Amino acid sequence: MTTRSYRVPAVSCQHCVQAISGELAKLPAVTEVTVDLKAKTVTVGGDATDTEVRAAIDQAGYDVA
Repeated sequence: MTTRSYRVPAVSCQHCVQAISGELAKLPAVTEVTVDLKAKTVTVGGDATDTEVRAAIDQAGYDVA
């Protein structure tokens, strides 16, 4: 299992957390998602590829910095 962190500058509220977590939960290889509103980061655990994670965050409507 790999853990990766992504900087997502537009993350600011619980709606953001739900949107991103919901999209990442659709990926079977994702086992854990943590969104830190203060640090504006999304940490993803599992075996999903970087491309898959970035695409899911994009699908939720957010850009990875």
